Amino acid sequence: MGSAHEHCPGVTFVMPVYNEVDYVEAAIHSVLSQHYEGPVELVVALAPSTDGTDEIVHHMARSDERIRVVDNPDRDIPIGLNRAIAAARHPVVVRVDAHSALAPDYTSCAVQTLERTGAANVGGIMSAVGKPGVQAAVARGYNSRLGLGGGAYHAAHAVEGPAESAYLGVMRADVVRSVGGFDESLRRGEDWELNFRLRAQGHLIWLDPTLSVTYWPRDSWSGLARQFLATGTWRGELGRRLGARNPVRFLAPPALVVVVALSIVVGLLQLIGVLSGWPALVASVIYAGPAAYLLVLASAALSGGGSVLDRLRYAGVLATMHLSWGTGFLIGMLRGAGHAVDTSRTRQK
Repeated sequence: MGSAHEHCPGVTFVMPVYNEVDYVEAAIHSVLSQHYEGPVELVVALAPSTDGTDEIVHHMARSDERIRVVDNPDRDIPIGLNRAIAAARHPVVVRVDAHSALAPDYTSCAVQTLERTGAANVGGIMSAVGKPGVQAAVARGYNSRLGLGGGAYHAAHAVEGPAESAYLGVMRADVVRSVGGFDESLRRGEDWELNFRLRAQGHLIWLDPTLSVTYWPRDSWSGLARQFLATGTWRGELGRRLGARNPVRFLAPPALVVVVALSIVVGLLQLIGVLSGWPALVASVIYAGPAAYLLVLASAALSGGGSVLDRLRYAGVLATMHLSWGTGFLIGMLRGAGHAVDTSRTRQK
């Protein structure tokens, strides 16, 4: 056993959890069922939930000594992650999400890649899945480059190598601690920002597309819109902080929102007669942007399978993602994120 542990460093899984009654039990089971020969533990950063999640987690912790719970009273993910990492007993930290499920060999393969490459953080592919209906359409949006804007870990044909960021991440605990852990002033985008700092200090972030994590996305239109509005707002906050160091692709959704808003204004001015004649004709050029976007949505809907309703849902998901995220980005850039929170997992009364 000593030899196996020598080649399999101890692993601490860290999982921030809030209002995940439908998913948390399966997520924990997928962690504890990993085919890994080294010592493992799971540290759950538990926020005060309102849907019965707390009871499930505490019950599971009482029945399995590998599970430990740290409180995360403010519900902020970066704070919860830092508390879990501070409590970690092992040199490798694997971030997991309560909406995700790991393949049985995920940890063993990721640790091998970590040691083979010397990277500080290794990630794989997010493979979104969903029940028929809205969630399936959202999953399709996640798995499409058109939906989430080209992040390598969303690409089905990603190539192994250095990466900008890592989905979830299998990390060297000492390196993460050395850069100060996750930025606790953020509520979204904390993964990207941590990897940005790691890369800035000369550390390697690595994408291994043989690693795949099953992810269950939001299953309602309102939840999707609220999630992407909050995510975009915090991305806008990062835009304020990092300026030109942000990837250019992040500007596409806010540009779309601006063009759509201008098109509405121009249309109203033309309708009431304030804008007429050749100025109205020149201003009508603005309609080319929304028209082109509608053609993109139509093409995306027609290119996939499923019923007519499935295709319409997919187009609607893409538009909801882009417009919500873009609106949030503009808010974050113009006034900062402030205390913006993602309420998409809050149970609505």
